[in-house]
Amino acid sequence: MMFASDNKKLKEISTTNVSTIIGEGTVIEGDVIFSGGLHIDGKVVGNVSASSEEMATLTLSKMGTIHGNVNVPIVVIDGEVKGDVAATDRVQLLENSRITGNVAYNLIEMSVGAEVNGQLLKSVGETVKSRNVGKTKPTESELTAASTD
Repeated sequence: MMFASDNKKLKEISTTNVSTIIGEGTVIEGDVIFSGGLHIDGKVVGNVSASSEEMATLTLSKMGTIHGNVNVPIVVIDGEVKGDVAATDRVQLLENSRITGNVAYNLIEMSVGAEVNGQLLKSVGETVKSRNVGKTKPTESELTAASTD
């Protein structure tokens, strides 16, 4: 039951502190910079980033779409992102999430059905570790290492 309490904490994060909502049927063309919490049911064609606030949260519903890069400390995705996602704190990918791009994270939770077509990049302090996922091609060194095993 350790996972149940962790899951509850992440779900609580996704609904707290929402100060801005982009509703279903709304299309924003251009970059969005926000503070606090942003909930997207519509579509953003541009980058989404948080101002310098440490605990800013982006929630993308299953109806929501972002065509651009995301750079927010806490990210909860249940919709579609075509671009890279970077979260200095945590990423929660729900069952309807579809990401075409790399995901850089400190902590990550993926539900069954979540899709990432790119790399998962674990942030360790200032460095980033990568893991190939989805449709990315292995590097030449990975192919060489695999053939020698």
